[in-house]
Amino acid sequence: MTSVSLHQGEASIKVGVITVSDKGSRGERVDLCIEEIRKLLPQIGGRLAEYTIIPDEEPVIIDILRSYADQKHLDLIITSGGTGLSPRDVTPDATKKVIEKEIPGMAEAMRLESLKKTPFAMLSRGIAGTRGVSLIINLPGSPRGVRENLTTLIPVISHALDKLHGDPAECGSL
Repeated sequence: MTSVSLHQGEASIKVGVITVSDKGSRGERVDLCIEEIRKLLPQIGGRLAEYTIIPDEEPVIIDILRSYADQKHLDLIITSGGTGLSPRDVTPDATKKVIEKEIPGMAEAMRLESLKKTPFAMLSRGIAGTRGVSLIINLPGSPRGVRENLTTLIPVISHALDKLHGDPAECGSL
């Protein structure tokens, strides 16, 4: 497992990224997805606070998700990888065990937008949900998938985080 704490700028949304990859965690593959995420964070006022590469192991994923939400109190937790159908793809399964509220509309929106580009999008099992005041989003493990899916969610992430933090404004009045 590789883990680093990063502090970039003074953006207000603290973001943690968890890359789920057996090869990446062993240093056999460079994580190209993190650069796509870094490029998109300014659009939501986010700063990368934590970044970890871990193997496709459900207990490890659960532990890191809980740590990022419960101990590090990150606003947004993005996972990359492990959302497909292979036997080692367990990121959504682990996420379901951690979240308190699922947000199916976010996952549906990602798949719908990706389906416009490839029929394989319907095979993605990524989910989104909340734990405490943290928003957790599963993204695919390819740079293109990360870019397409995260771009789809950018317009609602800040609003979702405002709601998680107790914003009483009516959603329909925005």
